[in-house]
Amino acid sequence: MILETAILFIKPHLASQFEVDFIKASQYISSIQGYLGHRLEKCLEVEKKYLLMVNWNTLEDHTIGFRTSEAYLEWRRILHEYYEPFPVVEHYETVFENKI
Repeated sequence: MILETAILFIKPHLASQFEVDFIKASQYISSIQGYLGHRLEKCLEVEKKYLLMVNWNTLEDHTIGFRTSEAYLEWRRILHEYYEPFPVVEHYETVFENKI
């Protein structure tokens, strides 16, 4: 499993509308083969800061499967206007995990 992460900074005074539109846009990312789930976390200390985490089966499911799809064009159309600056997306694989 691959974890995609992005720290999202939302333009001032648009956080509430971003959250509404994020829910709408979620249907597009979740339609992609290899998608395993995603979460959006809101920062408690910085009002306009969010953390996006998406689980993919493989790196290519995100970088090729999603990024070259019609679904991505819709995701981008709905969400990209909110970002300032544009987020850096990174991918991680688990080295160690301890669960209770």
